[in-house]
Amino acid sequence: MTDTKPILILGGTGKTGRRLAERLTARAIPVRIGSRYGTPLFDWEAPASWAPALEGVSAVYISYYPDIAVPGAAEVIDAFTRLAVEHGVRRLVLLSGRGEHEAQRAEEMLKASGADWTILRCAWFSQNFSEGFLVEPLLAGEVALPVGPVGEPFVDADDIADAAEAVLTEPGHVGQLYELTGPRLLSFADAVAEIAKAVGRDIRFVRISHDEFAAAVASQELPSEIVWLLDELFTQVLDGRNESLTDGIQRVLGRAPKDFSAYATETAAGRIWSN
Repeated sequence: MTDTKPILILGGTGKTGRRLAERLTARAIPVRIGSRYGTPLFDWEAPASWAPALEGVSAVYISYYPDIAVPGAAEVIDAFTRLAVEHGVRRLVLLSGRGEHEAQRAEEMLKASGADWTILRCAWFSQNFSEGFLVEPLLAGEVALPVGPVGEPFVDADDIADAAEAVLTEPGHVGQLYELTGPRLLSFADAVAEIAKAVGRDIRFVRISHDEFAAAVASQELPSEIVWLLDELFTQVLDGRNESLTDGIQRVLGRAPKDFSAYATETAAGRIWSN
């Protein structure tokens, strides 16, 4: 397949995009990484960069930055998917989020674009504990979040990448929406306890107020859109609305999803959580 048109992977250096690129490259399927550091560069905030990135590609994996939950994301997805179809790129796969109003609006924009679409609607990534803002609290031995005992079906980014690879390279997935979750529900306290067990360290989970969390986030000097996103996730999305399991991984891949404990054990071996 080395003579085929490349697949454009937006967010190609992110959690799922990087893994998808590795999988496709290993199969000698050409990829084009869509990022502000790619060639040609791609920037969601610079629409003039979209057309050059779309030139001559066969399909697009759409991962929106900073997150598809951010207000206005749906309108951007609408403009991008219509431009892709105008450029003759019909095969579009969208990384979406469960229980997020803006994400579901973006899904409707994709469906209306005229593309041959597939949606991967995902639960919280397990890798948010090892490739995001939670790494430092875990290293420090205390994770403080404004969330109670609500269960979240954490999904592994490797499973998402496997699903994305499958829907982009196999027939039968056009017009399908797959909700991707892990195999069981865990609270954030449960997840932290599993990580602590895997690394053999004492790591505490502490429930704090939303005001305390907002102050802690503000002190980290994060970009305003990330501050908004964290507040949205912990005040709105983690209210129990996603406290259910789905069979999306099984439907796409014909196997069970990876359990959080396997993720914790494998990640702990890489010493990301060890001082």
